[in-house]
Amino acid sequence: MDLFDTKIAAQVAAKLLQIEAIRLQPENPFTWASGWKSPIYCDNRLSLSYPEVRSFIKENLVKAINANFKDVAGIAGVATAGIPQGALIADSMNLPFLYVRSKPKEHGMGNMIEGKVSPGQKIVVVEDLVSTGGSSLKAVQDLKNAGFDVLGMVSIFTYGFDVAKNNFNEAKVKLICLSDYASMLPQALADDYIDDQTLASLVEWRKSPESWKGYR
Repeated sequence: MDLFDTKIAAQVAAKLLQIEAIRLQPENPFTWASGWKSPIYCDNRLSLSYPEVRSFIKENLVKAINANFKDVAGIAGVATAGIPQGALIADSMNLPFLYVRSKPKEHGMGNMIEGKVSPGQKIVVVEDLVSTGGSSLKAVQDLKNAGFDVLGMVSIFTYGFDVAKNNFNEAKVKLICLSDYASMLPQALADDYIDDQTLASLVEWRKSPESWKGYR
């Protein structure tokens, strides 16, 4: 799990904060599906509604792919939020596009993968957000099961959890992200979204999100 570029990481974080794709509210934390209390909510789908931000993300994801996955021959998006990002990238790179469902289609062909399946094709997977990595790596495995050669994955943002790093390392999947939680915090402080006391609480959440109780 690596950042593409530290300068780009700060710029992406600034843009996501500006359009409220990243929202920080430790005094009124969000509740994730896992039950964790979280001071942050990240919805990168909002970037699609802002052409300048959308283009900046697309251009830098393309750069990240070109720099790290030289032989890419196709782009795969992870349903659902990775689909539009992946389609934008595939169009920019003039590459085939397909996407991976979370579960097989319940009617028709019952497809898990939508698009032309070409065994042996070298694929880069696109995600918008990586938390623990579970759903992302499931999509990678589904592509491998279909015969694709998965070179790795790119993502807009990651929380940088150790469990995600371990999961990607164990699966031997290279992950390149444009920005992460550690890059976002100083940017949020510099742009006055948070103060020093709030920053301390956000740092504590990142250390142990499963036991964090909220802003104190």
